[in-house]
Amino acid sequence: MRIAIVADIHANLPAFEAVLRHAEADGRIDALWCLGDTVGYGPHPNECLALLRRYEHRAVAGNHDLAACGRMGTEEFNEAATAAAQWTAKRLKASLRSYVQDLPMVVSEGDFTLVHGSLRWPEWEYLLSSEQAQAHLELQRTPYGLVGHSHLPFVCLEEEGKPPPDGGPSGPRPVGALVPAIDGQAVELGSQRLILNPGGVGQPRDGDPRAAYALYDSDAGVVTFFRVEYDIAATQQAMEAAGLPHWLSERLSYGR
Repeated sequence: MRIAIVADIHANLPAFEAVLRHAEADGRIDALWCLGDTVGYGPHPNECLALLRRYEHRAVAGNHDLAACGRMGTEEFNEAATAAAQWTAKRLKASLRSYVQDLPMVVSEGDFTLVHGSLRWPEWEYLLSSEQAQAHLELQRTPYGLVGHSHLPFVCLEEEGKPPPDGGPSGPRPVGALVPAIDGQAVELGSQRLILNPGGVGQPRDGDPRAAYALYDSDAGVVTFFRVEYDIAATQQAMEAAGLPHWLSERLSYGR
């Protein structure tokens, strides 16, 4: 099976469409796994949700999804994110609002656990350090974990062949650094437990404005990271026309 792994689409339809075209260039994808924040920030919430639902898919809720459907307040959001969440909430179609309201926080799919932020705090924790990854892995019951939220593509391995930090036989194994993933990087899935972040489709934050995603080939046991050019100007024009905060559209040019 070929499964596209996406996160943080953020209602950016040109980016999402470009990712799907890229994923399907070498053959049909069998499913989409979405790690949350399909909406928020961008100008195409209904279109992105509808496109996601055309595919066989598994999806979890992100903080912006929760805010858009009323399952979360925006007290912890910055001013621009709050404005975008309110804009989105007013425009979600009723059927799509119901779909978002029913999204689970965590999904297990075979050898993978899907969550937006972390297993400690699914909707909100940014997994950015080895210490956070360690805590996440202590809760992970599958070999492999998939997270989004930070918009940063990375690979984090649980290290083998080292004694647990407390010296005991059953303590947690140490976790390596969160290593940034680059375009075309293939990760072979083996006995090491790991956490992967495919990066952000619709709002990258690693200084590369290209849309990010990953492709899982279950037959080969490999996850490959990709970056894809898309029409950034088209999204920016749609955001400006919608009256969304200018800073949110401007940052797309810089991948920040």
